[in-house]
Amino acid sequence: MNPQTGHRWYTRPVIFVDDVNRALRFYVDRLGFKKAWHEGDGAGTVCQISRGECEIILCEDAARSGRARLFIELTSEGLAELRRELAERYVPSTVSWWGSEVILVEDPDGNELLFPTSREHARSDPNTPRDG
Repeated sequence: MNPQTGHRWYTRPVIFVDDVNRALRFYVDRLGFKKAWHEGDGAGTVCQISRGECEIILCEDAARSGRARLFIELTSEGLAELRRELAERYVPSTVSWWGSEVILVEDPDGNELLFPTSREHARSDPNTPRDG
């Protein structure tokens, strides 16, 4: 929360996918997200998933899919858990570079999830504000 204004900004990125049900299975079954809602009583082309405080809207639009890049910051403990889960669930991942070392996971449509691995990004207290 910004102490000067009293307002909190809240975001939910929209990731475009070819097939919302295929993407939903990947995020839920492979990455441990939960389905929060799905338009049209589960028959629609838009849904929201969440894990912890990370919320993502998946939207079926083949013309726009595969272009997203999402930077997801975890605590040190969260990063260790992610590494364990990726190995246990056989989720392909690579170590890459995007300003610092990251674990790169691609969803079935090629959208990129980047998890920073450096100590400067992996915070022990997620409520501690960042400088800058």
